[in-house]
Order: sequence, then structure tokens, then C-alpha cells
Amino acid sequence: MKKQLYPAIEPFASGYLETGDGHQVYFEQVGSPNGIPVVFLHGGPGSSCKDHHRCFFNPEKYHIILIDQRGAGRSTPLAKLRHNTTNHLLQDMEAIRQQLAIDKWLLFGGSWGATLALLYAETYANRTAGLIVRGTFLAREKDADWLLKDGASRLFPEAWQRFNQHISTNERKDTLAAYHLRLNIDDDEVRQDATREWDAWGGAVVLGEDFDAIELEGDVPETAIAQAQIETHYAKNKYFIEENQLLANVAHLQNLPCTIIHGKQDFMCPIESSFALSQLLPDASFIPLANSNHLAHGDEMVDALVNAADVFAEEYGALLSKQQ
Repeated sequence: MKKQLYPAIEPFASGYLETGDGHQVYFEQVGSPNGIPVVFLHGGPGSSCKDHHRCFFNPEKYHIILIDQRGAGRSTPLAKLRHNTTNHLLQDMEAIRQQLAIDKWLLFGGSWGATLALLYAETYANRTAGLIVRGTFLAREKDADWLLKDGASRLFPEAWQRFNQHISTNERKDTLAAYHLRLNIDDDEVRQDATREWDAWGGAVVLGEDFDAIELEGDVPETAIAQAQIETHYAKNKYFIEENQLLANVAHLQNLPCTIIHGKQDFMCPIESSFALSQLLPDASFIPLANSNHLAHGDEMVDALVNAADVFAEEYGALLSKQQ
């Protein structure tokens, strides 16, 4: 029988990290205060944690920490780009860990969340208990080009045509720069239109034939505009990550338990990235899923993620018992 999400649960505590540079980073705690610490890292950049993200973990065994990254979700100010870089996000994670007096925690993230998990573990290996990553995004030039230059455009030519028709012929030399400009212009209608088209392209790549662009009609919420602004901000700056940095520093992860899960139908972040990572981590568990896409949804994907967390809890708990 496939595993399902654990029942809905409310936080036992929530609050904000005062960063000292104008950002307030929201985080919440769920499950058992004495359980195995795990931090949930959402995607994007610029997305946020959702209620169901609390439910990948057994609340009796895990102390679950969920963080809305800078400028996103419940963190404030919304969409603030100043002092918003990858290094800032890693510093926020480390500050929250220290504030909660956590020695080590499991890192659990998908897509951009997987990127952060890998970066954090490579920087703070001694504060990392293990990793469970999904739909890995390695932030290499070819990974960014796949979505915004040449790659997914050949799989979804009609959606790509619509995406490019929103900007002028001359601007198509740098689609990312054109959208970044529109998303940050002082004109709400222009920002809404750009966000709608940005989301339509992403939706088409993630969902394929299941995507319905009609769902994006009407007013675009500020949170959606903020996410698009942050996504283009990070992409424009090459995610503030050196080329091939994640794979170059993977030796720091060799002694950490690691599970790598990736859907074979993932056309946002093709499975090659997780395969490349697994080749450098021979002791990691690499789990390709035949029928799953980029989302942490669907019976097959949910079963794999919940099972990975359950297995880690059993094995890590046994290890801690031996050490005591």
C-alpha cells in the first residue's frame, strides 16, 4: 500500500527571524518539540510553504521547521529584493537553527529547495543530519538555459510562442531580462500581465497537457507577482551560485545519509541533474519515479517522499539510541 501524507496539523509555535537588514523571515514549528529536527525548504525561489508541506513527516517522530524565504509568503516585506541572495537564505537557515538550539537537522527540499539543501549541507556539513531532495536543480548555466533559452521550448512550442509574443522581437534576445524589467516596472497592469505570462509558461512546462491557462485569467495576486519578481531576480543573477558549484563541492556530503528522488516526467528540472548528483554520491539512494513530474504531488511521489522521511526517522533514531 502506498504511503500518504500524514493528517493535517497546526504549528505549536511560529515567529519571525529579525535579520537586521530589513527582512523578517517567517518560520513555524510543527510536530514533536523533542523529535528529530527537519527543515522544509520550499521551491521557487520566491514560493512559500503550504499547509500540506507539514504532512510529509510523522509528527510523533519529527520536530518540523518550515521557513518562508526572504520576500516570500509570510516573510516581510513581500518581494523585497535588496539583501536577498542565496547566501542570505543560507544565513537565515543557520540563524533559525541556532535560535531554536538545534544541533543537527534533516534537510528536506525540492527544486530550488533541493538547491538550498545541497548548498547548506556543503557549507554546514557538521550541522546536517541528512538530506532528502526532490527534483534537483543544480543551478548550472545549462539548467537555467533549459527553461528560458533552448530546451523546454522544443517540448512545448505553442506555450513558448505565447511566452515570447508578450515581448518585442528585439527583447527576445534576452527573454529573462525582458520579463524581469516588466515585473519590476511601476505599472500594476504591466506587472500583472507579465506575471500571468510567466506563470503560464511555467505551468505549461510543469503540467504539460494538464495545464489550463484559463485558470490564470483575472486579477493576479500580489504573492504571485512577488514570486515572479524573486524568480527573475535570482535567475538574472545566476542564482548567486558559481558555475557547477554544487557538484564541485559534493565531497562534503559523502558521509551524510542522502535520498535523491526525481520524476522521469519532470520537464522543469530534467532528471539528468539528480542522476549527475547520484553519480558523485555512490552511497546515496537514487529513486527515479516513472510517472511523476516536477511537483511533490501524486500517489507515486508522495509515497516516495513520505517513505524517505519515515525510513530516515527509523534509521537515525536507531543510530541515536546506539550512541546514548
